[in-house]
This record gives sequence, structure tokens and C-alpha cells, in this order.
Amino acid sequence: MSELLGVAVLGAGHMGADHVRRLDQVVSGVRVAAVADPDTDRAGRAAAGIEGASVHAEAEAALDAPGVEAVLIASPGPAHEEALLAAFDRGLPVLCEKPLVPESAGALRVMEAEARLGRRLAQVGFMRRYDAEYLRLKSLLDGGRLGRPLMLHCTHRNVSSPPGFTSAMLVNSSVSHEIDAARWLLGQELTAVTVLRPRPSSAAPEGLIDPQFVLFETAGGALVDVEVFVNSGFGYQVGCEAVCEAGTARIGEERALTVTTAGGRHEEVARDYLVRFAGAYDREVQAWVDSTRAGRVTGPGVWDGYAASAVAEAGVRSLEGGGRVAVELAPRPDLYA
Repeated sequence: MSELLGVAVLGAGHMGADHVRRLDQVVSGVRVAAVADPDTDRAGRAAAGIEGASVHAEAEAALDAPGVEAVLIASPGPAHEEALLAAFDRGLPVLCEKPLVPESAGALRVMEAEARLGRRLAQVGFMRRYDAEYLRLKSLLDGGRLGRPLMLHCTHRNVSSPPGFTSAMLVNSSVSHEIDAARWLLGQELTAVTVLRPRPSSAAPEGLIDPQFVLFETAGGALVDVEVFVNSGFGYQVGCEAVCEAGTARIGEERALTVTTAGGRHEEVARDYLVRFAGAYDREVQAWVDSTRAGRVTGPGVWDGYAASAVAEAGVRSLEGGGRVAVELAPRPDLYA
């Protein structure tokens, strides 16, 4: 491996371009070797000014570009399976933004392909595991000071939904982060999902069921509820309260910039996830680069991505058909034990 890890970034949209910037300007021990996007002008803008970064329309061309030793996938979810399998074929370590693969069947194929290799190559981009507040909450729960966790109360609010955002995407895109965070914080699989549909907000686009209230059951008998509201209009807010036998703990209320002027005071609210979780993304990518250079794969893996997709699919079935839907998971391969 070279002195600086050469990374190909697949996808140069909002998330991909931010990762190119992060790799080039924030993370150490790495360089951007290639950027791929079907819109080569967009890829070119993302790679502008980065010495030695080649631009490609096709993902596989970027994987085969000179100097590429690892891959960061930030393309749309439906393109992930093909890109992951191509990276596996080349033995390239991968950091794949969520979802691993939107459909659990595709995620299962990726899991089976990695298991055949006999070693982990992929990490999934569930960045909340690297957020300072979530890390403190995880440490507190694992330490046992508050006793056994009984419930998690979660909120997930966005300013507005992008064009084409569907009711199902509130579950399989937005709430996918809460799915992984709950599994990680509690150390338990989610076993059933119930999605309740309050009266839609007048700010929601026509036909969009927003907000939604999602209830998860866990293998250890805990309950997790999530209020997801993607057209709140005022900001990006993510919070979680753990209710345990001997106390509670809540995150998501760290003080932001407070501005006082004549006649009033207001506190700034983050407008999107790249602002709220900037530090988490930085820590996540730096940890991935460090472990990759050391020949290891750490962090959430393909099993976690598969489990999140399976739980989200059960949630969508509950949203569309009503009622409680059990989560069905394939046997867990020894590689992910």
C-alpha cells in the first residue's frame, strides 16, 4: 500500500462531493485518486484542483484507475450492489454509504459474496456510531450505570423533503439511521415493526405521508419509537432518549450558537445532516482510512447493512398494509459473529 491511500469516490452528488472535499482537505493519510459519476461535469467539479485525481463516467473505470487502493461509494442506493461486487472482485476495501443495498435480497447477495471471500472488505456508512453524543450514550448504556434499557424515544426531523421523496423513503431512507443506531446502542436485533400514520402535515407534498410514527420491538424486550417528520420547515433535528431501569439519558440538545438582539434571542438550528453530523463524518472516514491502511476492517459491516434493509422492508410493509410486521433475518454467517 502506498504512503497515501488512493481512494476512488463513486458518486459526486451532495454526499459524494462532500466526501471528496473531506478526503482531500480533512482526513490524513489519504488522497483522492479517482472520481466517478454518470455526470462527468459534476465529477469534474468535485475533483477540480485535486492533483492526480482522474474523472470517469463509469464506476468500474474508476476502480481500475491507476493508484486506486480503496473505494468510497456515495452513489444512489440502487447502484451499490454492482459497485460492491466489483470492488470485491478486485479485493478493494470499501466504505459504502447507507443503504448498503436498498432491498434485503440484494444486501443478502452482497453478504454472501463477502462471506465467500472469507474476510471483511466493506464498512457501511452509519455515521451516527461516530458522533460524539451517540458515543457518550453508548458508553453510558454499556457501562450499566442506568440499568437495563427499557425504551428509546427518537426524533428525526428535516426542513423539507427533496423532489421525488416517497412515503416509503421516510422509513427506508430517513429512519434507516435510527434502525442501525437502535441495534448498536442496545446490542439487540429488531424483531418487529409497526408504522402509524397521523394526519399528514399541511406542509407535506401532495400524497406524502409525513410525519410517521414508527415502533420497533427488540429481541431483548425493549421498545424503540421514532417520530420521523421530513417537512418540519424549521431545521434538521435528531435526538434520542434512553429510558432505563435506574435513570434516563438524552442526546440531541447540545447548545448551538445563541444570538441575542434587541427584543429577542434565538438559537441556530442545523439545516441538514452534513452540518449536524460533520464531526461524525470526519471521524468515520478517518477511522476507515486508518484501519484500511492497517489492513483491517472495523465499524458497521455488511451484516449491519443487511439487517437495516430487512427491518426497513418490514417497516414499509407495515406502512402500506397496516399493523405489526415481523422482521425476518437470514442466518448470520460466521464471518460476522
